[in-house]
Amino acid sequence: MKPKFALIPVIALLLGYKSISVFLGFNIPGNFTYAKAPNHIRIASWNVARFLEWKKNNSNKSQTRLKMLEEIKKQGADILCLQEFFYSPDTIYYHNIREIQEMGYPFFYFSYDPDGDLQYIGPIIFSKYPIVDSGLVRYFRPSMPEALIHADIKINQDTIRVFATHLQSVQFRKKEYEAINEITSVEDSLFLNSRTVLSKMKTAMKYRSTQADVVRQIMEDSPYPKILCADLNDIPNSYTYFTIRGEMQDAFLEKGFGIGRTFSSLSPTLRIDYVFTDPNFSIKQFTRVVKNLSDHYLLLTDVEVKK
Repeated sequence: MKPKFALIPVIALLLGYKSISVFLGFNIPGNFTYAKAPNHIRIASWNVARFLEWKKNNSNKSQTRLKMLEEIKKQGADILCLQEFFYSPDTIYYHNIREIQEMGYPFFYFSYDPDGDLQYIGPIIFSKYPIVDSGLVRYFRPSMPEALIHADIKINQDTIRVFATHLQSVQFRKKEYEAINEITSVEDSLFLNSRTVLSKMKTAMKYRSTQADVVRQIMEDSPYPKILCADLNDIPNSYTYFTIRGEMQDAFLEKGFGIGRTFSSLSPTLRIDYVFTDPNFSIKQFTRVVKNLSDHYLLLTDVEVKK
């Protein structure tokens, strides 16, 4: 091989360095230490997919819901951020807020717009420490009514601001998942299925780009050290990721290893859930709880406020 041709893969790697650097975690893999240091803050973030079952019954989904609640309790987090959280004051539904409060989270922030169905879905922040202030920003229509929420949490002498959000999803339904399977199998309907799937992906990307700009602007105005727990519904080398992350630390990249998949469906490389912290925090450890309960994996990280 001529020397000049040998440079081609090197050049390709250099050009793709930015994408590769956010795609893989290069830290030495190790066990997560559940015995938390006194000065560390444990953050848990999880898209709970509405806990699968809303109404009180004894179905298989209700049994999975109980396992999800047990998993949350087991992590021993100080702050708990849940996306796609379901709540209703109607007694025919599970009272998810009360059940998590009984785990030792007396403080929470969950905001919703009243509707006739009394069924509310959105991000929620639970805390073992007092929440001294909170707020919400709704994203622009016509995207789905997603929101960015924050809670100012008083931890000893420090006040930190925790953000939580869920950005526009592709909203694939069963037929779209079937279409993707047909595409990967190269069946006769390849063109038609590709057009349908790509159309939904393009629409979702457009909405997420607008939402990402909002998140970046709001977070920059934070008067306190900040943490963001989010289901961005987008991969690390996307406009959404780079815009929102900015100069913040990605907990997975700081302490994780490998690809860090967080979504159990579709591609095995989908990392779409994140915990970001600004440089005021030192990230001590990180792990994913890889259990097929929700269609997302729970993220757990310990941080410390720098003095």
